[in-house]
Amino acid sequence: MMDFETARANMVDSQLRTTDVTSHSVLKAFLSVPREAFVPAGVRQIAYVDEDLQICPARDGRPARYVMKTSPLAKLLQLSAVSKEDVVLEVGGGAGYAAAILSQLAGSVVSLENDEALAAQATETLASLGYDNVAVVTGDLEKGYAGEAPYDLVFINGSVEEVPAALTDQLRDGGRLVVVVGYGGAAKATVYRRDGNSTSAATFFNASVKPLPGFAKAAEFVF
Repeated sequence: MMDFETARANMVDSQLRTTDVTSHSVLKAFLSVPREAFVPAGVRQIAYVDEDLQICPARDGRPARYVMKTSPLAKLLQLSAVSKEDVVLEVGGGAGYAAAILSQLAGSVVSLENDEALAAQATETLASLGYDNVAVVTGDLEKGYAGEAPYDLVFINGSVEEVPAALTDQLRDGGRLVVVVGYGGAAKATVYRRDGNSTSAATFFNASVKPLPGFAKAAEFVF
């Protein structure tokens, strides 16, 4: 029988602490949330390996979906500087793992997912584990979830080619949006901050993470 608790502690020591994740609250959250509960039964035995884990195959023209590798996820959450006063929108909730981590860091979390089957799975898993400050909602990821806006933090759980204005518009004044912009090894962890009606962006570190559907730039016509 797999000792998940030991595997989780080893993951924090070998994958997070070694990649400059020093935030006590972030490390504590990763120690407490059972990653194995958020992946399909067939991959639970490898829930703590240092890689993205597929949670949903490609289907109906949609790409496969993954639970993000723990190291970039933890670094992005550390960059997010989440506090217990924050209302957070997570875009691309998947099966609920990042939402569970965020629930330990924030006041409340709205987790937006466009795949209804994944959203239902996330709702069930989060409820069964007692993460009661997360609400899973369905809709187009690139449109955000205006019904609960404004947010202190919008966290995009995957890489994008561009950030739609609809998402930065849902930040409260002084709020921030954290995302990986670009695909592959050259992609950058980026923080957008809203100041009044304007938004500024700053880049931090390279992060190669799986892309989210719906955020590719529109094709440009060349005459």
